[in-house]
Amino acid sequence: MQDTLNIPLTPELRSAIDRLTEAEGLSPEGLVQKALQEFVFVHQFRSLREQLLQKSQADYTDDDIFEMVS
Repeated sequence: MQDTLNIPLTPELRSAIDRLTEAEGLSPEGLVQKALQEFVFVHQFRSLREQLLQKSQADYTDDDIFEMVS
């Protein structure tokens, strides 16, 4: 089941979305969904990286953590 979220957009943000949807060949909904998915992935990646660094004496690189979450 899909859920809907209504958010207000400034005119500047709406213009940027319109330009990106045309350039990327996506619908506005598809573009925003992709952006949110990428944001959530990055947030989870950073959170996991921080947890691993706290539990370990070894330093993990971003590439190491990317391999773990991929």
